[in-house]
Amino acid sequence: MLVRRIARPMLAATFIYGGINTLRNPQSRVPGAAPIVEQITEIADKQLPVEVPRDVEQWVKINAGVHVGAGSLLALGRFPRFSALALATSLVPTTLAGHRFWEHEDPKERFGQTSNFIKNVGIMGGLLIAAVDTEGKPSVGWRAKRTAGVAAAAAEASYTKASKRAAKAQKRATKQAKKLTH
Repeated sequence: MLVRRIARPMLAATFIYGGINTLRNPQSRVPGAAPIVEQITEIADKQLPVEVPRDVEQWVKINAGVHVGAGSLLALGRFPRFSALALATSLVPTTLAGHRFWEHEDPKERFGQTSNFIKNVGIMGGLLIAAVDTEGKPSVGWRAKRTAGVAAAAAEASYTKASKRAAKAQKRATKQAKKLTH
């Protein structure tokens, strides 16, 4: 559909542009990302059997790479559901790190950060819609249920047919046994 071909690149553009800028200058994002990376690594260290890197700049670069890669895929219409989900997932720490409006005392700064926070929440809504958009085709879940239903019906039909054949064979065997005993 034409709307998807136009809307996906429009939605992806901000991620591609922002990701490239961040890859060129990751240090500008490190101070805002540090508290989020710290929280994530603490939780991950408790949950995972391996140690998670604590280099904030590395995390910023990884997030920017996800934005550029998944944004490009979304813009091109390749793996659109997966790329939209990847962008939505990566937008959570980006928003929490970059738009901490609750920490600002200055009303103008607070308003700007609040606006950007809400903008990102809106973009996340668009990404979630894109992530579940099946383009009018049945979803994988629906296809799996349908295939399972068809397979179950076929198995049931085969079982019924085999049961009837077995019953007929049993009758013939009984008749043959009676003939042999007489």
